[in-house]
Amino acid sequence: MPHESAPRHAHRRSRAAAGHTYPYLVLTNTGTAPCTLTGYQGVSFVGDGNGTQLGAAAAREAGGVPVVTLTLAPSASAHSQLSIATAANYDAATCRPKQADGLRVYPPDQTQALFVATTAYTACQSTTVALLQVRPPQAGAA
Repeated sequence: MPHESAPRHAHRRSRAAAGHTYPYLVLTNTGTAPCTLTGYQGVSFVGDGNGTQLGAAAAREAGGVPVVTLTLAPSASAHSQLSIATAANYDAATCRPKQADGLRVYPPDQTQALFVATTAYTACQSTTVALLQVRPPQAGAA
């Protein structure tokens, strides 16, 4: 996706099930030219009030949702679903739970991150506990 027209806005919408939440990340093209998305975005919890990554980055959820190339017109959106396991499901000594400040999101094929502020989640500081999984973006705002 061209850097000058990369999506510059991300937010989340959520639903839940026992032990997990399933928020949608919505990327919106705030540029003046179309942009393309192909592949998975990078997602991680951040905290400490300074963007420090907390724990392991999201794993790519394989199967079920195909990877497609999307072209987003200006103001158009794409969505992808996250799966976030509840940190309390894990041994506290292993997990080392910590309140997150939000999510760092790298749109597919981009090196500049977006920040989604939310204190709704507790992260595991340990990188051996994988709380996050991400699906590839799909057309529309979910």
